[in-house]
Amino acid sequence: MKGNDKQRFDPGSATVQNNSPARQFRALSALRLSSLPRNVIALGLVSLFNDASSEIIYPLLPLFITSTLGASVAAVGLIEGVAESTSSLLKLFAGWLSDRLGHRKLLVVAGYGTASLIRPLLALAASAWQVLGLRFIDRIGKGIRSSPRDAMIADAAREDQRGLAFGFHRAMDHTGAIVGSLAGAWLALIFAGDYRRVFWMAAIPALAGLLILILAVREQREPDEIADAAPEMPPLAGFHRAAFNPEFKKFLGILALFTLTCSSDAFLLLRAQQSGISAAMIPLLWALLHVTKALSSLVGGGLSDRLGRRPVIISGWMLYAAIYCGFAFCDTSAAMWTLFAIYGFYFGLTEGVEKAMVTDLVAREQRGTAFGLYHLVIGITALPASLILGLLWQSFGAETALLSSAVVSLIAAGLLMTVRSEQSGSFGR
Repeated sequence: MKGNDKQRFDPGSATVQNNSPARQFRALSALRLSSLPRNVIALGLVSLFNDASSEIIYPLLPLFITSTLGASVAAVGLIEGVAESTSSLLKLFAGWLSDRLGHRKLLVVAGYGTASLIRPLLALAASAWQVLGLRFIDRIGKGIRSSPRDAMIADAAREDQRGLAFGFHRAMDHTGAIVGSLAGAWLALIFAGDYRRVFWMAAIPALAGLLILILAVREQREPDEIADAAPEMPPLAGFHRAAFNPEFKKFLGILALFTLTCSSDAFLLLRAQQSGISAAMIPLLWALLHVTKALSSLVGGGLSDRLGRRPVIISGWMLYAAIYCGFAFCDTSAAMWTLFAIYGFYFGLTEGVEKAMVTDLVAREQRGTAFGLYHLVIGITALPASLILGLLWQSFGAETALLSSAVVSLIAAGLLMTVRSEQSGSFGR
């Protein structure tokens, strides 16, 4: 640990003692976004446009699969689970490769480029299996880009602003989702429910994001480290798991348990439709979710820089359990709008903060591989999570399926209390 890090995070330091609630609120309200590095801002814009493209399609995809193509709810779970899980090994490999090469941008460009060119081709799908194939290729692109991109954000951000940096990136993700959802709703009305024509329009923002990535993002190493400072990375087949902080490995194990409860949000969209919300309003409901995601991501990231990652993540996981209980028992349109709005705060308290915690728990030369492992854990549990919930839903009803997820998430939140960090004293609180 660097000398000034202990001063920054030690609960007994003057910095923490003098942070009154009023002062913390003023600091959070400012957020100092102008201090974020160029690469963080540029990568945020890339994510904004890419997510706008993705979210034009995603809220309508389960409706397209079940109504236009005539597939079952279980098929939706299979497609979404496979789509997320197939990118997992690529995320690990791409992260490791970016550590070994010391260059990350080329991998990020390749990943975004693949997804941008493939995603709109969903408009040509004539069966659920074709949708599965296209989603598979789309997620290959995500697998290539995710870990190197997250490592680029960590490389660019100062240690005392990592939570904010990742929070900003997630906020831009969700802002793109808001734009995409609203555009999807408008296009669905314009094209009178012709989902295929809507999917073609998703190519426009995807290509805009790709241009920003190529022109504005620069390869960058951390300012206070030089290229030959990092040790040679071992071959991927035998990389040292033992070289990672034991608390990082414990964190990954607990994260795997929690992620088993995180099935595709496509199920929640179907739950909303069952409550009486029309297909034309589903993209607007999705946009509302991303409004609260975007707003809370900045606050959640900033809070974690001051209060520590662990308490913020635990709060988010407990909120997740409460939200799923709500989805289990509430079946009115008004309740669904309320629950989706609150659901966004769970993401704000966890998504960026989990990535900042990964960064704090590992050495710089391990970041790409560590993010690869982080994404691997989430990816390999996505398939069983969606399949399990889909089967429980189909066999025992939505209430049993959603309540099961809530119970397991509370267990994971309790286990996370045992995690300590050797990198940052804030996690010990």
